[in-house]
Amino acid sequence: MAMLQMQRIFIYALNKDRKQILELLQRRGVVETADMLKEDSVFHHSDVSYARASFERNIAASKEALDILKAYVPENNSILSMLNGRKVISTEIYDTFGSKYESVVKTANKIISLSKKIAENKAEIIKLQTQIEIITPWISLDIPMNFTGTKHTTAFIGTLPKAWTLDAIYEKLAEYMPVDVDIISSSKDMTCIFALSTKDKREGVYEILRGMDFSYPNVTFDQAPAEQLDYLTKLQREAEEEIRSAEEEIKSCVEFREDILFLHDYDTLRSEKYEVIGNSLQSENVFVLNGFIPEREAKDLSEELNSKFDIEVEISKTRKKDNVPVQLENNAFSAPMESTLVAFSAPGKGEIDPTMVMSIFYYLLFGLMLSDSGYGLMIVAVCSFCLIKFKDKLELPMVKTLRMYLICGVSTIFWGIVFGSYFGDLLDVISVTFFGNTALPIIPPLWFYPVEKPMLMLTFSMAFGVVHLLTGLGMKAYQYARNKDYIGIVYDVVFWYMLLVGGIISLLSMDMVTSILGISVNIPEPILKMAGILAALGAIGIILTNGRESKNPAKRVLKGLYSLYGVSGYLSDVLSYSRLLALGLATGVICSVFNKMAGMVGSAKIIGPFLFLLVAVAGHLLNFAISALGAYVHACRLQYVEFFGKFYEGGGRMFKPFHVNTKYYKFKENIKDGNIE
Repeated sequence: MAMLQMQRIFIYALNKDRKQILELLQRRGVVETADMLKEDSVFHHSDVSYARASFERNIAASKEALDILKAYVPENNSILSMLNGRKVISTEIYDTFGSKYESVVKTANKIISLSKKIAENKAEIIKLQTQIEIITPWISLDIPMNFTGTKHTTAFIGTLPKAWTLDAIYEKLAEYMPVDVDIISSSKDMTCIFALSTKDKREGVYEILRGMDFSYPNVTFDQAPAEQLDYLTKLQREAEEEIRSAEEEIKSCVEFREDILFLHDYDTLRSEKYEVIGNSLQSENVFVLNGFIPEREAKDLSEELNSKFDIEVEISKTRKKDNVPVQLENNAFSAPMESTLVAFSAPGKGEIDPTMVMSIFYYLLFGLMLSDSGYGLMIVAVCSFCLIKFKDKLELPMVKTLRMYLICGVSTIFWGIVFGSYFGDLLDVISVTFFGNTALPIIPPLWFYPVEKPMLMLTFSMAFGVVHLLTGLGMKAYQYARNKDYIGIVYDVVFWYMLLVGGIISLLSMDMVTSILGISVNIPEPILKMAGILAALGAIGIILTNGRESKNPAKRVLKGLYSLYGVSGYLSDVLSYSRLLALGLATGVICSVFNKMAGMVGSAKIIGPFLFLLVAVAGHLLNFAISALGAYVHACRLQYVEFFGKFYEGGGRMFKPFHVNTKYYKFKENIKDGNIE
């Protein structure tokens, strides 16, 4: 439960060493750069926007090219490949990549261009197919579709809705004869016709045809339909051939996949390096870099820089007005919960790091809500396998995540033993179904079955919640003590402890409360009187002190009364812990349902054991997924809302050092004979 002490760092160096210094800082990853210095007549900021825009374009191009390659040549990655982490390479490879940088950029852009060419040809094929569909019914027409007639005749080439016979058409046009009509093609939905009339009767013929819902084709050509169809088919074949050729060319670029992956990381590093350059001040020969560094890293970095460069490194304490970043440091047990804390908010100024205490309760809450030894064993087995099998390849965030779930799994096993749940009552069902054993349970609970005693489980859940909330108040007292606000401890913590503890003892003396909770508590009369006095004194203290920032006595008392009303918030917070009962019961009940279903099909002859195994495995996997997700979400909620609500506000920002922020590769200074030094 600690935050690293930060210091300010100022680096003054020659411009000729800038590249090497920035690369060293990037690889060490212990300095967060900042822009805390103002420009003057000598020192100024450099405009790096153009360079960074170029890098960002290349990063975007590499991403797009990799997605295209993945679509055409998928990688053979197993489900566990994500645990392999980034590939380790030497810094020499990074240093020599510049010689082929331009060619890799061209390759990435070439892949994108080929993909666009494929998309354009596919769109062209769709267009051609539409035209082919339109022209196909006219295939027997031996004149161009844009033919309008001769010197003395007018031609009508178009369609009529539905099916028409030649006799029906002539009957409609009888008064305008002579008219020559040919049916080019006919279907139940459309009739394609060619009609030829004399010019003097074209108006009348057109009016009759329009009355028959005659319409001209959407497309017309200078060639006969058969010739145009051949031409369109040829264009379609050419487009298909271009697609095949482009696809083959893309597939041939798969040998450059590693280079394109490296391009992504290479320009990511360069972009971030130029961002740092933009934050630094420069003169003609000197540049100045400033930022924050953990105190424990300052000496080593300063010595290393001074040993390699003509440089001046200045380390100083942070100022009150500085927006100092937060770097958490916890042991292996609680460090996995740092990401959960940061997901809420980093500690603000004057606040403590609550990760250690939060982790203890989080693990207990998760296990209590899942509360099945079988499920806990599954979690422990999977996490242990991954941590052992991939111990040399796992990235630190993944190590922390697996370690978090491993401890959650151990907690789940513990609570499963306490409540006698091993994949629910699976052992009992197996014993009855296949061995006819009625001497149950096979393994009794260490304490009790929550399904049989739900009120006892509810009482335990709320008691756990009370401990959790009072611990939150204790954290507030510790935070005040660190800030030497001892009066605040009395006013905002001690008085609330007096009210809450005294109130709880008084409530437990009431028959109505104990009957609802299903417990029996015999509290001696002197203790009850002391509890009442303690609660009263606490309430009076809250009323008189919680509005102390106000100078007006009346306002102070009113604010104190409003603060006292906050006791109702504690009641609702305690009731929130009933979710421990709800989720725990849900896990157990659903387990029992699937076990009972498995037992029903397991009694079948011959295939009974197979059906039993199928139903049990499928049911428990589904229940495990749902219950584990619920345990994760609600364990976070109880921390964020109930626990943090008593002492923690956050509002800080995490330490974000200038480091090797790559996606596919990580660098080591020396690699010899395949061994990383």
